Amino acid sequence: MTFHKKSLLLLLSFFTFNLGHTQGIDSTTAKHKKNIFTLAFYKQPGKDSLVDFVDGIYRVFKINKQRSQDEKLTKSHLTFVPAVEYSLATKFATSLNANIVLPGKLAMDNHSTISTEIKYTQNKQVISQLVSNIWLKNNEYNVNTNWSYLKYPQKDFGLGSNSDLKLFDMLDYSYIKMHQSIVKRIAPNLYFGPGLNIDYHWNIVDTTTINKPLVGFTQYGLSKSSTTIGLLLNLLYDTRKSIVNPVANSSYFNLVYRNNLEFLGSDRPSQTLMLDIRKYLPFPNKDSKNILAFWSYNMLNLKGNLPYLDLPATASDAYSNTGRGYIQGRFRGDKLLFAESEYRFGITENGFIGGVVFANVQSVSERQGKSIKGLMSGYGAGIRVKLNKHSNTNIAIDYGFGEGGSKGIFMNLGEVF
Repeated sequence: MTFHKKSLLLLLSFFTFNLGHTQGIDSTTAKHKKNIFTLAFYKQPGKDSLVDFVDGIYRVFKINKQRSQDEKLTKSHLTFVPAVEYSLATKFATSLNANIVLPGKLAMDNHSTISTEIKYTQNKQVISQLVSNIWLKNNEYNVNTNWSYLKYPQKDFGLGSNSDLKLFDMLDYSYIKMHQSIVKRIAPNLYFGPGLNIDYHWNIVDTTTINKPLVGFTQYGLSKSSTTIGLLLNLLYDTRKSIVNPVANSSYFNLVYRNNLEFLGSDRPSQTLMLDIRKYLPFPNKDSKNILAFWSYNMLNLKGNLPYLDLPATASDAYSNTGRGYIQGRFRGDKLLFAESEYRFGITENGFIGGVVFANVQSVSERQGKSIKGLMSGYGAGIRVKLNKHSNTNIAIDYGFGEGGSKGIFMNLGEVF
């Protein structure tokens, strides 16, 4: 889970650490051929049938250890991935990605997750991010953190739904994001609490002189820096055990009101509302391990004018996952509506390889006071490779298509939503 997930991960290596010890394995393991190409189809001896990438490494290098499937996560698990990537927004990039899943003390406790990324790209972009979702005191409190630093040259295609891929501003800026909230349980799975969000952009430069968008950064109002600091009221309903791979019959609802105030340091006052809804259903029947997932992400500017780079845009959610099929920032406006559905299914019996098909639609309003119009659709398919069966972490690699010739590879460490 990183700031820019829209990428092809060319894996240099995987390091998956089980923070605890492993047990010895009996002699039946020797019957398996040490062949990485049959990894997707073999089962471990005994009752454990799930297989992940680390099992394959053990198999190839004849490491005599058994990694139990144990459905109850009792130890912390770190998944660490150094990689070379390619994406629409970054071109080639080198990155370090890490994901830590921490179980609670009790079996009913939710799993906390910490994700980090450090990346340098062919476009001379520097990306670093820390995102965490921490559960405290038997799920009584939830602490959510999203901190980022970016040095980020990028194409910007202007405002509204009628923008053109051939018309863009070449923006460059530095950005610090510090988003923090804490909520307390007020009813079963229901939480409420405050937060503070800080967004600071500086050294903003537009180097484009020709083929500029019709309505973009220049028309909205040039500025070399922007500061937006807001207090939050956060209402959360969450029945997911873990966010890296939510199970069937779980739900998520998050409503966040943000009031950006001048006395806190904001350039101008404004108010926004974010609504994020997710539902996971077994399909085609209640006993199926396959999942039909639904996601709706909506960002509305209720009052005042946000700085240009703070306006809602494609892939402007916390994990930059909305709008597969389009480059990050493809559509931008005063309001953003987004909906997606995805079908997740197993391919191999041992769980090592799975697949997805997905479709989404998004719409934006150009400026405050103008209506939301235009529906921009995206669709595609992808594969899932089990990286860590204990934390149920997958490598997700998708190919998506959008309108106007938009297409590309999109990657995640963990499920998209």
